[in-house]
Amino acid sequence: MQDQDKKRLRLLIIYRAVVITMFLGIAIFLDIKRQEASVHQSYVIYYYYIIIGLMYVISILYVVLLKYVKDLYYNIYLQLSVDILLVTALVYFTGSVHSNYSLLYPLIIIYAVIFIGRKGGLIVASASAILYAFLLFFEFYQIIPSTFLENPDYRLTLEEIFIRILTHIISFFTVALLASFVVEQERKTRHLLEEKETEFIQLDLLFRSIIESVDTGVMTLDLQSKIKTFNRAAEEITGYKLRQIENSHIKDVFPEIAPVLQAHDTNEYSKNRTEAIIKISKGYKIHLGCSISPLKDENEKKIGNIIIFQDITEKKQMEENLEKSKRLALIGEMAAGLAHEMRNPLASITGSIELLKQGLNLEDTDKRLMQIIIRGKNQLDSFVRDFLLLARPVPSTKEVVNINEVIEEVVESLKLSKDWSDDIEVKKIFSNTAETFANRQQIRQIFNNLILNAIQSVKQKGVLTMETSVVKGDEGIDYAQIIIRDTGCGIEPEHLKKIFEPFYTNKEKGTGLGLTIVGRIIDGYKGKIRIDSKVDAGTSCFVWLPVNPEGIPPLVA
Repeated sequence: MQDQDKKRLRLLIIYRAVVITMFLGIAIFLDIKRQEASVHQSYVIYYYYIIIGLMYVISILYVVLLKYVKDLYYNIYLQLSVDILLVTALVYFTGSVHSNYSLLYPLIIIYAVIFIGRKGGLIVASASAILYAFLLFFEFYQIIPSTFLENPDYRLTLEEIFIRILTHIISFFTVALLASFVVEQERKTRHLLEEKETEFIQLDLLFRSIIESVDTGVMTLDLQSKIKTFNRAAEEITGYKLRQIENSHIKDVFPEIAPVLQAHDTNEYSKNRTEAIIKISKGYKIHLGCSISPLKDENEKKIGNIIIFQDITEKKQMEENLEKSKRLALIGEMAAGLAHEMRNPLASITGSIELLKQGLNLEDTDKRLMQIIIRGKNQLDSFVRDFLLLARPVPSTKEVVNINEVIEEVVESLKLSKDWSDDIEVKKIFSNTAETFANRQQIRQIFNNLILNAIQSVKQKGVLTMETSVVKGDEGIDYAQIIIRDTGCGIEPEHLKKIFEPFYTNKEKGTGLGLTIVGRIIDGYKGKIRIDSKVDAGTSCFVWLPVNPEGIPPLVA
């Protein structure tokens, strides 16, 4: 409030100097043009210039006082007092009772009310009335000489002087009361406006706090489908900042949502809830669940659209994993039955072949045929074994498994296989605490399949990197994290989506059950697996196995 009063005082100083100078300049110009100058008249005009000079000097003093005197009310009362005296002097030198400059008194009363209220306006009105009355009576009784320019011999009667004084007093107090009424109404209105503005600001802050606090993305568009607001959750989901996309068209930022929005606006789309796959700022795509609603003003007129959205990528992945688990469960049941039915005849065939092999002295051709039969039997046996692994639930026999030891054993075993190449460089970055509570044979099966796939993808020279560590998951559970990287041929994007499906393989040899078995075992332990791959750049396989699953006793050190 004090800063506002200072600003008003500065404006008052400037306005006063401009107005008084203008009025005096006009008066002097007219008086010089209208009559021949006499000694007496020149003497009066000389005082005009003195008053103008005083006005400028006083204005400069006001500015200095405003800078160094911190009490604003002292400045206001000082300026009011000096202004009343100057106007009274001006009225005296321009004809007293005949002077038109008595009209300047109401101006002083008005700005007195503006600065110090009704009480100050009445005080200034009283002071103006007293000075004006004393001036006229003193001049009437010739206590002070008359300076009237037109006819110094012309005299008004006492009744006329009294009426003139009474008229001015009434006008002074009327102006003071009316100005105070207007000013008070203006102050009440301003105060009410400030209250409403404060309430609006608080409401706006509350609204923004709510919008910014929710974990759901909120985006508003105008009628031209240009983005106007974008809350914190929307920035986190999409990776875009409001300053980057503000006033951008929706189709330039999210072209996947634009057709749905257009269909919604043209009533071609009956449901408000929809899903879309968008590309975010980081370059990859995510699933969004979107809800589109019209944005209306207080008159129910549509002014845009509100789009509320959530990242449902994980939900989609969970749905896919659930569907995959259902399929695997069904296949597992079928596999268990099929493996059981195949295993007995296969055992009979195996035993019969071994007996025939012992009792016969075969020629070279018959021996080769026998070897073909034995090789086929072994393939069938391996196939049945994979089926049983796919169908078998998590075994009840569990122990603390040191993952580093299992990986070492698998690598040493695979070095003796035909798939191993001496040109493969092995890098190991192991954590001493990488353990899990599981069946050791199943954990071995996981890493045997993953590392075998890695060395088979490295056709010539390459690097096989294996890392283990312990990390904390989003749900607060400790996981043993295992990363197996290779610099092999990589996997095509269209194949990457299907690698965990049963019987899917792009190898000449193999049943396509290896990664399916890996995924089923990891799911059985409530773990997670992710495979990232780029053609001709290599593959990275991430496995997370719970260190201490729920319901399992703490690991023994």
